[in-house]
Amino acid sequence: MLRTAEGRRGQDGDDVASGEGRDGEGPPPASDPGSDDSSGPVGNSTGDDSPHRTGGDVPGRAGAALRRFLRFVGRTLYGEFQGMVVDPVRQLLRRGPSALSLALVAVLGVIFFHAIAQRQAGAEVVRLIGGVQGDLSLPLALLRTPVSLYVPALDLPVWAGITQLFLAFALAELTLGRARTLAVAYATTLMGTLTVRVMLALGPGWWGLGLPPEAGQVLDTGPSAAVVGLFTYLSVVRRAPVVFTLTGGSMVWESITHPNLAGREHLIAVGGAILLGLLHGRGQPWRDALTARLRSWTSRGKEPEDTLSAADESHPSAPEPVPASPPGIPHSGRCHG
Repeated sequence: MLRTAEGRRGQDGDDVASGEGRDGEGPPPASDPGSDDSSGPVGNSTGDDSPHRTGGDVPGRAGAALRRFLRFVGRTLYGEFQGMVVDPVRQLLRRGPSALSLALVAVLGVIFFHAIAQRQAGAEVVRLIGGVQGDLSLPLALLRTPVSLYVPALDLPVWAGITQLFLAFALAELTLGRARTLAVAYATTLMGTLTVRVMLALGPGWWGLGLPPEAGQVLDTGPSAAVVGLFTYLSVVRRAPVVFTLTGGSMVWESITHPNLAGREHLIAVGGAILLGLLHGRGQPWRDALTARLRSWTSRGKEPEDTLSAADESHPSAPEPVPASPPGIPHSGRCHG
C-alpha cells in the first residue's frame, strides 16, 4: 500500500512537471490590479463601460420627455374639449333654447339686412343705417357701428358667415352671458373702426402702418371682426390653444395673403380680444371696492334718521302739561247750571 501511494505521488509530480514543461513559462502570473485589461473583472469595475451607460440613458431621457409632452398635450386637449364643448352643451341642456336667443337674433338680423340689400332702394337704406366708412364723421360712425354688425359684407359669402356668426355668438352666450357677449363683440368691432381712422390719419408710409386716403371710402361692415374677437376671447379665457390657432393663425395668414382693410381690422380684433381676455376677472376687486364704497355712502345718508329713532326709543317723550283753567271755572268737566 505504501508503494502504491508513493507511486501515485510520483505520477502527480510528473504531471505537474509535464504541465510546466508544455508552457515553458510556469504558472500564469497574477493579474495586476492597475492593468487596463478590459476582459478581466477588474477592468469592468474601473468604469470603462461608462460611455455605454451614458449612451443608453439618452434614449431613456428622450422617451421620458416625449411621454411628458404627450401627457401635457392630452391634458390640454381634454381641458379645451371640456371648456369649449362639454360646458356649453350642459348650459344649453339646463337653460333650454332660450340660451341661444342672442345668436338667433344675430343670424336673423344678418339675413334680414341681406334680403333688403338685394334691391337698390333697400341697399341705400342699409347703407344709411349701418354703412360705416373711414371718412365718415366719428359721431355718425359710432352711431352706425352697432347696426353694421348685422350688415353682411358684399365681398364675402353670406351663408358661410352666418354659420360662423351663429357658432361664435352661441358659444359666447352660453359661456359668458348675453351682456358680456355683446360688450366683447362691440368692443372688438369698435377697436377696428377707430384704428383704421388712425391709420388713415397717418397716411401712406410709416413702415406699412398708414393707409392711403382711398381706403377711407371702402364700406366697412359685417360681423367678421366681432366673430374673430369672440372666438379669440373665448380661447384666451377658456385656455383653448387649438381654437386660438385656428382663429388668430387664420387671420394672420389672411392679412399676409390679402393685405386689405378687412385683414387689418381682423388683426386688430384679435389683439384687442387677447387684451380683454387677459383682463378677464381682474376687475372684480375694483367692482367689490366700488360696491363697498357706495354702500358706505348710502349708510351715511341713513345714519341721522337711525340715530333720531334710537334716541326717541331710549328717551320717551314726557306727557304734555294740562293747561290751567281760567278763574271762576271749576276743574271738573261737568257743567253746573
